[in-house]
Amino acid sequence: MRTRFATALVLAAMPLAAAPARAQESGSGGTAYTPPPVAPLVAGGLLGTQARWNGRVAGPGAVRIDRFDPASSTWTAVANTTAGDDGAFTAAWRTDALGSSTVRAVLDGSDEATAPTTRATVYRPARATWYGPGFFGKRTACGTRLTRATLGVAHKRLPCGSQVDVFYNGRAITVPVIDRGPFANGASYDLTQATANALGVRETVRVGVLPRPTAATAGKRKRRS
Repeated sequence: MRTRFATALVLAAMPLAAAPARAQESGSGGTAYTPPPVAPLVAGGLLGTQARWNGRVAGPGAVRIDRFDPASSTWTAVANTTAGDDGAFTAAWRTDALGSSTVRAVLDGSDEATAPTTRATVYRPARATWYGPGFFGKRTACGTRLTRATLGVAHKRLPCGSQVDVFYNGRAITVPVIDRGPFANGASYDLTQATANALGVRETVRVGVLPRPTAATAGKRKRRS
């Protein structure tokens, strides 16, 4: 049974048990601290919520949002909205399947072939904490030396090094599994401080996750198909 979440894609956050972030010395043998990259804004949302897309078309008017179905090679309308005088629009539609798909915005009266497109990704909701202070300079369970600039997540079962797409409040970033955990607050993922900073996470929150298949997993799926 799917859990219903607020359309803003974020639930009320709970305080994090760990100590608040504070200025740290370089965490790896004097290596200079590099701020984490800012995660890009993306179209998408959590499963069972409203996916959102802020975009722009050629001018004002009614806009239809279509999603492409690769199985049938057809476009299906999923939402309708209105663009302002500058062509800017915000569209939202109910998510019903995990994964990434192509969507387009068709301005009424325009050529569909020239409609702007983007990739919209639907993520599985998961509870996430973050960590870092007190662990910088130490080795993680996967052998990585943790610093303030280390991007990654901790998970109890996903293989070390496997990639996970993490989504929060309209931003997404892809990071590797570098540690084991979390072990508090009923969370499924523990973000490193750099990952949390890139997404704007400051406390225990509901995020979206989409683990990418490993080479072994992909091989098994190919053999089964």
